Amino acid sequence: MSTIKQVGGYTLGPLIIEGKTKQVYELPGAPDLCLLLNKDRITAGDGVKAHDLAGKAAISNKTNAKVFEILNSVGVKTSFVKSAGDVAFVSKRCDMIPIEWVTRRLATGSFLRRHPGVQEGYRFYPPKHETFFKDDANHDPQWSAEQIISAKFKVNGLEIGPTEVDIMTRTSILVFEVLEKVWASRNCALIDMKIEFGVDNSGELLVADVIDSDSWRLWPSGDKRLMVDKQVYRNLTTVTASDLDTVKRNFEWVVNQLDHLDPPNDHLVVILMGSPSDKEHCLNIQAHCEKLGLNTELRVTSAHKGTEETIKIVRYYESLPVKVIFIAVAGRSNGLGPVISGNSPLPVINCPPVKSDNVERDVWSSLNVPSGLGCSTVLYPEAAALNAANIVGLSNYVVWCKLRVKQLENYVGLAKADKKLRHD
Repeated sequence: MSTIKQVGGYTLGPLIIEGKTKQVYELPGAPDLCLLLNKDRITAGDGVKAHDLAGKAAISNKTNAKVFEILNSVGVKTSFVKSAGDVAFVSKRCDMIPIEWVTRRLATGSFLRRHPGVQEGYRFYPPKHETFFKDDANHDPQWSAEQIISAKFKVNGLEIGPTEVDIMTRTSILVFEVLEKVWASRNCALIDMKIEFGVDNSGELLVADVIDSDSWRLWPSGDKRLMVDKQVYRNLTTVTASDLDTVKRNFEWVVNQLDHLDPPNDHLVVILMGSPSDKEHCLNIQAHCEKLGLNTELRVTSAHKGTEETIKIVRYYESLPVKVIFIAVAGRSNGLGPVISGNSPLPVINCPPVKSDNVERDVWSSLNVPSGLGCSTVLYPEAAALNAANIVGLSNYVVWCKLRVKQLENYVGLAKADKKLRHD
């Protein structure tokens, strides 16, 4: 039993487990939560190399919080709840799966030792995925998916089978791609990283544990010589106080970069309705847009009844210093989208509010546009929002990440439904 003490305003219960760089405590009265307390300790080589590093706990805690807040904000399912002071955070209580999930963009480090002949810097597309069984005594041996499935781990009541392995594989690649996009916005290349998964008390698979500068290789400007991750410490044959100061400054630099992340607010989706009667359809489009992180505005204008006002509205949005996309909602004879497309270089998406008794004619007027016009047509509000998000996501990493998470959610939903059907 641990000595009861306070951390970040939380009273700690018994120690659940202690690792090389952190302790995990129960939280009295909150059986579904726990508290992870970081240590001022840095290790490498399965703990063979280890040093105290004053301030590392706070740096790691802040890095971890920033990373998990990003993942949570774009919809990745994680165990992270919130920070608890400078050196700890509250997490959903999970039983951990004893596998490290590694994703690589470039070949370097241990991959080269295990695959002689591959040149350093070889680029993997899609990212290379590997798994390692957590076993310090045997130096975390690499395991195949078949080995993980054959182990039949039972974790918090969930047996880890083919479906779970596939979901975790796809999720680990997604987490890498999300953070790769984030770091690219700071002109840094994410080279590879590892994550872990846990199963919470409801049987949900979650990205868990810690993600900090011990978890990845990070090269500013894509230059290995500028590395700012734990590899600097791993490479040291002798470790002086000056060396440790360099490692600490690198970790502080990483935190500073994450502090200066400025999620782009660089776009506007303008949903134009040809009649107030189309408002419900437009509100549906708007709701789907906002789930994807898109900024929206609603306007009413008719290309037939108020052509000059429609063009005036278009000119106003063209004057704004942001990327603008128009979604045109007009039924019957849809002139709204084609008129905008014919008078503006901005992208236009038609999404007519079709009715079952008039589908063919409503859709035809949106599809059969004159030559020289490039507006697209979709039938469903969600499709219009996704089309707009695809455009915005080309330059906005937040929206791009939300799209990737939605794609994963589509797959996970199908995979779980198929598993349930096979076992019912």
